[in-house]
Amino acid sequence: MEYTFRKATAADLDKIWEILQGAIARRKADGSQQWQDGYPNPQVVATDIEKGCGFVLQEDDLVIGYTALLINDEPAYAHIEGKWLTNSDFVVFHRVAIEEAQIGKGLSKRMLSFIEEYALKNGINSVKADTNFDNVAMLKIFERAGYHYCGEVYFRGSARKAFEKVLEQ
Repeated sequence: MEYTFRKATAADLDKIWEILQGAIARRKADGSQQWQDGYPNPQVVATDIEKGCGFVLQEDDLVIGYTALLINDEPAYAHIEGKWLTNSDFVVFHRVAIEEAQIGKGLSKRMLSFIEEYALKNGINSVKADTNFDNVAMLKIFERAGYHYCGEVYFRGSARKAFEKVLEQ
C-alpha cells in the first residue's frame, strides 16, 4: 500500500464529506460535543478546497482521510490562555478525519507525519492544533505524536485545548 498526501480538489468533496460524517458520528458515539453543532459541513469543505487548504490522505487511489492546513492563519491562536512554545511561523491543521473502515490502522499518525513534512517543506518548524476537551482520541494522538499542551483557545464561544510541536529542520 502506498500512502500519499495531496491538495483536495472539487472532485473529492463528496468523499471528504462522507469521511467527515463518519467522524461526526464517532465523536457523538464517544460522548464528545465536538462537531455536534452543524460544523463542519459541506460548505466549510468546499471553502477549504477553493482556498487551496484542503488536503486528502490517499491509500493508493482511494481517499481515506482529510484535513485543512493553513499557514499563520488562525486568529484565535493570538489569544491563547497559556503560552505557545514558539512565536514564529506555524502550520495549523483543522478537521482531521479518517474514513470509518480505516480506523485503528495508525493513519492519524501517518497524516500528522505528512503535515509535519508539509511544514518543513515550507520552511516552518512549528505545527499547532487544538481539540475539544472531550475528544479523547485526538488528545491521545497529540500525546503520542509529541505535541505539547500550551493552554486554551476559544472557537465559537467554547474553550479548546491547544497544542504545539516544534519540528527539527
